[in-house]
Amino acid sequence: MSATHEPQRVGQLSKALRRCQLEVALEQQHVDAVLRRRHGLAYAPRMSAPDSDLPPPEGRIRVRVEGRSCVITIDRPAKYNGFTPEMLAQLAAAYTRLEHDDELWCGVLEAEGPHFTAGLELSRFDITAPLDANLAANLAEGKPADIDPLDMRAPRRTKPIVAAVHGICFTIGIELMLAADVVIAEQGTRFSQLEVKRGLMAYGGASIRMVERAGWGNAMRWLLTGDEFDADTALRLGFVQELVEVGEARARARAIASRIAEQAPLAVRASRRSAQLALEQGPEAAIAAFPEQLRMLAASEDFAEGVRSFVERRAGRYSGR
Repeated sequence: MSATHEPQRVGQLSKALRRCQLEVALEQQHVDAVLRRRHGLAYAPRMSAPDSDLPPPEGRIRVRVEGRSCVITIDRPAKYNGFTPEMLAQLAAAYTRLEHDDELWCGVLEAEGPHFTAGLELSRFDITAPLDANLAANLAEGKPADIDPLDMRAPRRTKPIVAAVHGICFTIGIELMLAADVVIAEQGTRFSQLEVKRGLMAYGGASIRMVERAGWGNAMRWLLTGDEFDADTALRLGFVQELVEVGEARARARAIASRIAEQAPLAVRASRRSAQLALEQGPEAAIAAFPEQLRMLAASEDFAEGVRSFVERRAGRYSGR
C-alpha cells in the first residue's frame, strides 16, 4: 500500500473499530433485557464505582489480599473492561506478585461491572507482536520478565488461579480463563472467540487450549466461525467447571480459592505441576518427575504437619515450608 493511501486506511480501520464497539453496546442492552426477563428481581446490572474511585481512562488492574488469596480485578467497566496495554502490563505485574509473595497461595481473577471483558482494544495494540506487555521492556532494562497471565512463555506461574466470568467474555477473556486452573461462570455469560470476524486469529492461547479441552471438532466449531456460545455450552466443553446464578461467580471463586489455600501449598503446587507435565510433555514425563517431587514433599515441614493433623484428627496448619 502506498503512503498516500495509508491515512485513508487508518481512518477506515478507526471507523470499523467504532462500529464494533457500538455493536457490543447494543448487544449488551439486549442481554440485559433477556436476563431481567429470565431472572426477574434476581438480576440487576452491576453498578459502576462511585466517581471518587473511577479507574483512569486506560483502565487498571486492582489487587487486594484476602487471607492467603490474591484477588485480581479487571477494572474498566465503562469500556466493557476492554484491555489496553497498560492493563495487560498491570495484570502481568499482579500475577508476578502472586507468584513471588510467599504469603499468597492462590489467586482469583475477576472483573468489575456487568462484563468480564469485551476483549482487546485493538487500536492500542500492535497485533504483529506477542501479547507480552512487559517482556521486551523488562529485558531491555536487565529485569526479569513478569509472569505471563496467558501462560504461554517462561517464567511460568506455579500457583493456582480461579477465574470468575460473567456478562460478555470475548477473545482475551476466554484465553485468560482457559489459562486459569478453575473457572466459575454465571448463567447468561456470553462467549465468543471472534477474531476471524475481524480478519485476525486468536493468539493468546485459544487455538491451543480449546483443542486440549474440547477436542478438534468442538474447538474448530467456535474458532473458525467466531459464533457466540452460552454458559451451558462452555460447561459441556470443559471451558468452565461450575455455573452459578447471576451475581454469584465472584463470591464462589473466592470460596474455592480459600478452600485451595487451606491445603498444604507445596503439595498443591506439586499436584498442579504434575498434571501440567502430563498435559504438555506426556504421562511419561510426569511419572519421571514423581521421585523428585515426592522427596521434596517428604522433607517438608508441611508433610510432618499433615501427618500430625491426621493423627490428631484436626485440620492441618500449613506454612509452605
